[in-house]
Amino acid sequence: MNATAHTHERADAARNRRRILAAAARLLAERGAAALSMDEVAQAAGVGVGTVYRRFTDRAGLLYALIDQRERDFQAAFLHGPPPLGPGAGPAERLRAFLHALAERTDQQADLLLMAEADSPAARFEASYDLYHRHLAMLIGRLRPEADAAYLADALLAPFAANLFVHQRRARGMTLQRIRAGLDELTAGLTRSG
Repeated sequence: MNATAHTHERADAARNRRRILAAAARLLAERGAAALSMDEVAQAAGVGVGTVYRRFTDRAGLLYALIDQRERDFQAAFLHGPPPLGPGAGPAERLRAFLHALAERTDQQADLLLMAEADSPAARFEASYDLYHRHLAMLIGRLRPEADAAYLADALLAPFAANLFVHQRRARGMTLQRIRAGLDELTAGLTRSG
């Protein structure tokens, strides 16, 4: 096998991936996240259930693939996009913009994130979380060099656990604006000048 075969997805595998994701998105839109099963996705995609499991390992893997494009867009925005979310603004403005954008992003895919975290409890602390944590720790370090930036980054990310976020939005009836205002209160000590 040549190196190209290892680095590029086979055409039939890419086609199956697209079919599986399209079927999963359709089922999700029609019946909600709770109704999404690997067997039903395979049947809707016209592939064997083994193909779905080989491609995505488990339901959490499938859910994260559905989440992936929005996640890529969000990461591009805070890493390379325009200020204040992206580079070019001060650390206080970037911190606020990041937390507000993360609240919106979490709200938009709350059901998927909730299911992914329920299916794989460690999933919350994988690649995206690490990137968010490093980004927040960097901003906190610029604002307050003496602070424990690693701890504070975890503390600021805690409200984005899907189960808590969904509970606040649905059971407690908190608006997205109220959650953003609360995040502003949490960061007030960090962002206060002087």
